[in-house]
Amino acid sequence: MAPMGIRLSPLGVAVFCLLGVGVIYHLYSGVISSRLAAFRSQTPLSTQQRRTVDLRDLLAVSVEAAELGGKEVKQVRDENVLQEKSKGKTKEGANDPLTMGDLQSHRKMFYLLKNTFPELMVNSEEHDNVEDNSIRWSQNIPGTISEKFKGSSEVPVESITVWIDPLDATQEYTENLVKYVTTMVCVAVDGKPVIGVVHQPFAGFTAWAVVGHGSNVKRRSSYNASPKKVIVSRSHSGKVKNYIRNAFGNSTTIIEAGGAGYKVLSLLDTHSSETSTIEEADIYVHTTFIKKWDICAGAALLTELGGHMTTLKGENIDYSGTPVNEGGLVASELAYKDIQWKTTPLKLRSTTLNTAAKPTEGHLWCSSSLSQQSEENTRTTKEQKNMLQASTLEYSSRFHLVTPLLIIIIIIIIIIMIIMMIIM
Repeated sequence: MAPMGIRLSPLGVAVFCLLGVGVIYHLYSGVISSRLAAFRSQTPLSTQQRRTVDLRDLLAVSVEAAELGGKEVKQVRDENVLQEKSKGKTKEGANDPLTMGDLQSHRKMFYLLKNTFPELMVNSEEHDNVEDNSIRWSQNIPGTISEKFKGSSEVPVESITVWIDPLDATQEYTENLVKYVTTMVCVAVDGKPVIGVVHQPFAGFTAWAVVGHGSNVKRRSSYNASPKKVIVSRSHSGKVKNYIRNAFGNSTTIIEAGGAGYKVLSLLDTHSSETSTIEEADIYVHTTFIKKWDICAGAALLTELGGHMTTLKGENIDYSGTPVNEGGLVASELAYKDIQWKTTPLKLRSTTLNTAAKPTEGHLWCSSSLSQQSEENTRTTKEQKNMLQASTLEYSSRFHLVTPLLIIIIIIIIIIMIIMMIIM
């Protein structure tokens, strides 16, 4: 008999136990379903619909962005409404200007890329709080691109880093030396430059390349074995000239020019026009730090055409992570090993240059936010890559915690039900 005169029905006990099991199962299935949903939402797209970008589309958008930015640059210069101000001084003491051309070009280029590919990580030299969500890609793929780029080439979006320079050679822009001015877009995949676009707004010329697919420019038919023509920055050429003469000999011809984009074009067979005649050089050398948005597009062009752009030591440059390349650079259509150094770059760096030069605080005024954003985006990318492993471990731990608990509860309920039936 049940205590206190209460008589328990075996059927009631059974129903109660079944209801208890049902409630526990419901809770258990809810945990599992929620974990599976989270697992599916975080799983890279090999197991579900992966988010990828077609490189041919990205090339077309990059060309359109560079040319759209170039129109802004040209219009501001033509109307003489530069509204110039200074970001500060470089380590070499040169002024680092910012103009309305920089900002308006940035808005057009940045938001065309972001509005077309919202998930892309886009790093720009400039930073501006004015958004423009009205800019849309024309969906036009130029015939020159279609001819070179057959079919599609899908790349996971998390592997891509985009670098844009809305106005390269701003100092020369303020001095109306417009032949040096370019707008540039580069697409790096896993840190390697794959797409490069260099546009000359005042000459109306655009050079582009996709590594492994082709380019609309080509190598020059010949280069000078001796004496070489070496192109360097006109803004801080003092120590560089000594470096060049020690590296290649006193007879070396040194060309001073503005803009990293222009310097890369000087190595290629591009074009000459009434508005812009590009001086021909054999090697481009830069001996201090330089930003990746200045050089990434040129690196892609050179790579596709069989050339190279490396640090002065010949090391490859990683075009992901922070914006600064601190190893200097040497670029040429010649392979690094084929450049005839009179003195090795490592020895030169230790004897003729103080290459520990860092940007001043003022110099980073406009790009410091971008640097932080780039680092944050890099961390995000790493987190995305680790997401599958983390979610798998979490799911597994939850599953192994809940399963034994469920089994124990069910066993206890069954034992209680049997005892009740015996007592009754």
